[in-house]
Formats: sequence, structure tokens, C-alpha cells
Amino acid sequence: MTIRSSATYGVALLAATMTLAACGSSTPSSPSSSAGGGSTAAAGGGKVGIDFPRADTDFWNSYNKYVPQMASQLGIDLMPPTNSQNDIAKLVANTQALVSQGAKAIVMAPQDTGAIATTLDQLAGKNIPVVTVDTRPDKGKTFMVVRADNRAYGEKACKFLGDQLKGKGKVVEFQGSLSSVNGRDRSEAFGACMKSNYPGITVFAEPTEWEGPKASAALQTRLTQHPDINGIYMQAGGAFLAPTLQLLKSKNLVVPPTDPKHIFIVSNDGIPQEFQAIRDGQIDATVSQPADLYAKWALFYAKAALEGKTFAPGATDHDSTIVDVGGGRLEDQLAAPLVTKDNVDDPNLWGNQVK
Repeated sequence: MTIRSSATYGVALLAATMTLAACGSSTPSSPSSSAGGGSTAAAGGGKVGIDFPRADTDFWNSYNKYVPQMASQLGIDLMPPTNSQNDIAKLVANTQALVSQGAKAIVMAPQDTGAIATTLDQLAGKNIPVVTVDTRPDKGKTFMVVRADNRAYGEKACKFLGDQLKGKGKVVEFQGSLSSVNGRDRSEAFGACMKSNYPGITVFAEPTEWEGPKASAALQTRLTQHPDINGIYMQAGGAFLAPTLQLLKSKNLVVPPTDPKHIFIVSNDGIPQEFQAIRDGQIDATVSQPADLYAKWALFYAKAALEGKTFAPGATDHDSTIVDVGGGRLEDQLAAPLVTKDNVDDPNLWGNQVK
């Protein structure tokens, strides 16, 4: 699907959307019939606290900039954001501080999805709903998870590379942190797809913890051992794009797709730098994570929770699907299209809206 521009969602539509149930009915599902996720606050308003997960990648910096814009459109009383800097201890401390300062709902993006459960349960005990963005906690109560289907990221990357390489070759995969559900989903889906559909391709899976220098070092080693590598899957372009291109340029391996030395590269994120790299023939594709829609719908659900609204699995009116991921936990899976040279200039892609 094509991601809609944030500009196409005016205040009037946002207000109207608040009255719709996720399954498409004209009124929200009743609490007794809805799989409404975790705790919900009593109907009414209140301050929304938000923690930014990091500020060291272009993707998250873009998300961070969208948040105040979307909060203003939605009429949300947004508290000054905190930033946990990819540190779970800081996230816990920041969350406690936001609550002590009067937050009635929390938006967060825990990068370590296994270590946040206790905090989520504590918030549920205080009747403070939580919306998580981009990541789904392994355990603990959430009102809604807003993310794209990360298994689809891995599958799209696999099929693109598999087809470009005609089922034969060697691929280096920069895995994200496996302590994150995103890293696990992308890695598992990519590996399973390759094994099932492209058995003639050898995959070198390199753990990186989402860190560019680790990815670059791993690629350097693999290229020394296997100079015939002809594919790379980067699970996060915001972290891996610059160091990868720098290394490949130093080895004169950034060449057009028509050159036998060309290494086909597919990424995840959809940042402007990736789009330019596609236009320049430096990489071949990326899966666009909707930074703008992450901000918009996370805040939307936080406000909805404070107003006592509930949601149920089904198609939404914003080109996504809410799914029950187990035990009544709901996840709004937003669209994340594959971007290649054929559609890189689509003005509806958020990466083409960032100045």
C-alpha cells in the first residue's frame, strides 16, 4: 500500500476518526465486547507523557520531530518529552518521572522489549494506559501497539534480494538487536524466507545491536573472506547506511547495477538519505517505516485511551489492520511499502516530505 501523507489527514478528519471503532463501525466497541488491550483511564482528558527512545539515527530524529506537530493537531496536552537513549534503566526512570509529574497516559518505544514488563504492569496498576511505538513488549499490558509488520520487512527484503540475485549468491545481513522484537521478527522472517525460497543463497547473519560501527566491521571481515558477496540486507538504514557506503566506496564497490561487481542492497527505514541513495544507484531498495504515522497514531490512541474508547481487531480507516497478537493485546499494523527506483519519488512517502 502507499503511505498517505500526514498532510492529508486534517484536524477535521482526526476528530472524526476518534469516533470510529477500529473495526469500522460507527461507534467505538463497548468495553465488554472489545479486545481493548491493557488498562484504560477513566473517560476524560489528561496529560500525555512520551519518551523518545533515542536520537542517534535519522529515523528516530524524524519521529521525534513529528510528535509535537501531531500532538498539536490532535489537541493533546503533551508533556515535555524525555529521551531514554536506548537505555532501559533510563526509560524506567523517565517513566516514573513522567507519572510523578502528572502523566495520565504514556507513549514509549522500548528498545529492549523483554525488560519493560514490570514497568508496564506497575502503570497498569495505576490505571495509566500505555501505547508503545515501533516495538511490542514481550510481556506486560499495553493499550495499543503501533508498528508495522516487521516480519513483512524481512520477507520483502528477502524476496527483493532473492529475485535480484536470481536465487544464487552470498548475502550479508545486518541484524538488529535480538533483544528487540523488531530485530527478532526481521531476522527470523528473512532467514526463513531465504531458506525456503532461495536455498542457493548463503546468508551471513551478523549481530549489530543496531550499531553502525559493528555492522561495518562485520562487513569488512566478510568481504575479506568472501570477495564475491553480492547482497546486503540492512535492518536499519538510519544506523547502517552511512558506514556501509563509506566502506564500499573505499573498496570501489559502489557501482551501477549493470556492473558485475554491484552489490545489491536493501534496507529498512525510509529516511531521505536512503531515497537519495536509491536515486544515485548506491542502494537498490528500502522498506519505508512510517515515522509520521507512528507519531500520529500513537498519540491518537493515547488520547483515545484517556477518553475511554476501546478498539477491536479488524481493518481501520487509515490503511492498516488491528490484530490481536495474543491474550487480547492489540497492535495497529501500519502500511510499510517497498521503495525502489520505480517509486522513490512518490510524494506521499514521508521520506519525501522531510526538509
